[in-house]
Amino acid sequence: MRVVFMRLVVLSSLVPVRNPATGFDVANRALVDGLKALGHEVAVIGYLEPGQEPAPDLDVTLLGRLEVTNAKVSRSRKITWLARAVAGRTSVSCAKLQEVTPAAFAEALRRLMPFDGLVLNSIQLAGAFETVVAAYPSIYVAHNVEAASARENARYAQGIVERLLFQREAKHLDRLEQGLARRAAYILAFVPQDLSAFGEEAARRSGVMPLVRHWTLPPAMPEPPAYDLGLIGTWSWRPNRLGLDWFLEQVVPLLPETMSIAIAGGIDHPPASRHPGLRFLGRVPDATAFVRRARVVPLVARGGTGVQLKTIETFELGMPCVATPASLRGMASLPENCSMAETPDDFAHALVRAVADVRAGRLGVLSGDEFYETQRRALLAALDTGLAALPKAKPSLRQAADRHGEPAHAALVARRLS
Repeated sequence: MRVVFMRLVVLSSLVPVRNPATGFDVANRALVDGLKALGHEVAVIGYLEPGQEPAPDLDVTLLGRLEVTNAKVSRSRKITWLARAVAGRTSVSCAKLQEVTPAAFAEALRRLMPFDGLVLNSIQLAGAFETVVAAYPSIYVAHNVEAASARENARYAQGIVERLLFQREAKHLDRLEQGLARRAAYILAFVPQDLSAFGEEAARRSGVMPLVRHWTLPPAMPEPPAYDLGLIGTWSWRPNRLGLDWFLEQVVPLLPETMSIAIAGGIDHPPASRHPGLRFLGRVPDATAFVRRARVVPLVARGGTGVQLKTIETFELGMPCVATPASLRGMASLPENCSMAETPDDFAHALVRAVADVRAGRLGVLSGDEFYETQRRALLAALDTGLAALPKAKPSLRQAADRHGEPAHAALVARRLS
């Protein structure tokens, strides 16, 4: 059933940007573009990282400019975040976003009224101001099971202090995630496995929202190969770094020295490697062009939750690839030019075979049109289903507005009659 026109406010730690680069940026844009494609009026509230520009043609309320990446801030800044988290009994990832007061955040929401509900884009901003957000009807879009990722980070922590900090983060994230899911009219996750984290009751009002890397699929533009293997990612994010370290430490030593390997994306303290063909390129101006210039794309995720945006882009572009099982979470089927391998030996052998097949013309780039269209249609259908649950919660919207001094009922009626 198609949902009638709504005015929606998307809460996102970082607002959509003009040139999305990270997985979070991509998911951000896909969510907002999907809501707008369904015909809804969308406003977004959140922070903007320094040096970024908001996406054009978007109604954005900025809470300020804020650097949220741990690797880019000073030690004193990290200590401030931790102290704020301890004092507020919340997670560090949420404490980062408490640069404005709850009263200021509530006022920013009030100025956006009237609206039909909130779309909580991941946990961070909604968790930072949970008491304000709890008063409004919402749907919750879970990018990952953040508590599970924190527990995994604790297992791989370097030292007891880091382990204790991740364990603390997991405890608070679990409380916040369960609360957001319990109060939401509907829950959307990017892969089916993540929905189980919210319990049986939540399963009756939840669904899977597939993602697309590009809202408009780039035209096919074959690029001459520049390297045998190409990897790109946000390596400052711990789950991504675990996969990269596994690849560099356990797979690369098994590859021929004549194989060329290019790794793009910002990375702190790149691991040492004796492989003569390995190059770290840092940030590249065009991620899609970089991927297209690889003969084969290794998809190296080893854990975490949520969907792998690198996998989605690789499938959209039709690139030959070798993937770990974790890289294929949420994928219903594999393209013919994708193979799966789990152990370092199997992964290395699959890469060698794939590169040889590409060089010999036995393996090549396929059309990703069918995959893209299937993902896009399913994304829109999932959003439509989730939004249909919102009208059931509208009384609490009026109560919330009245609590903040807005004559919400009159405003809503006026909008309906206009």
